Amino acid sequence: MKFDQIEHFFEKIIFNSRWILVIFYAGLVLTLFLLAIKFVKEFVHFASVFWAADESHFLTGILGMVDKTLLANLLILVIFSGYENFVSVIGIAKTSEDRPKWMGGVDFAGLKIKLIGSIIALSGINLLAAFLEIESANKENLGWMIGVHLSFVLTGLLFAFSEKIGHFDKKNHHLD
Repeated sequence: MKFDQIEHFFEKIIFNSRWILVIFYAGLVLTLFLLAIKFVKEFVHFASVFWAADESHFLTGILGMVDKTLLANLLILVIFSGYENFVSVIGIAKTSEDRPKWMGGVDFAGLKIKLIGSIIALSGINLLAAFLEIESANKENLGWMIGVHLSFVLTGLLFAFSEKIGHFDKKNHHLD
């Protein structure tokens, strides 16, 4: 066997190893299904206490459902973008009228920004829910929630700034 044949063999193995990621994306699809069950369970509970709930409990219930919806959207974004960026193009979606406009247009850098933005939104929703029930909230835990949320915001800003610098450098580098 020549060196070129050995090299070709290993490159083929490395290139095809991306299909191992399918296991992870299938797991995320199953997680989305479990999240849907959790959402339905929470909705049924919310509907059963709707009439007796005061304003803060009513808003907290709604925020819980919004939180799960954003998490489901995040899972879809990671599944679609990750699969298309790292495994293969989702061929069945190419001809579908229901294909989301963003699908196929989110690169890895964009996915990181969207991911941190979603985490900030989820953290903000949980923080708002805690503030709505501030009378019964543990103040130390609330302080930690604020600190964690601010660290997410700072991380998001740093990611966005680094991406902006990266795009600026690429733009100017092409001019050379």
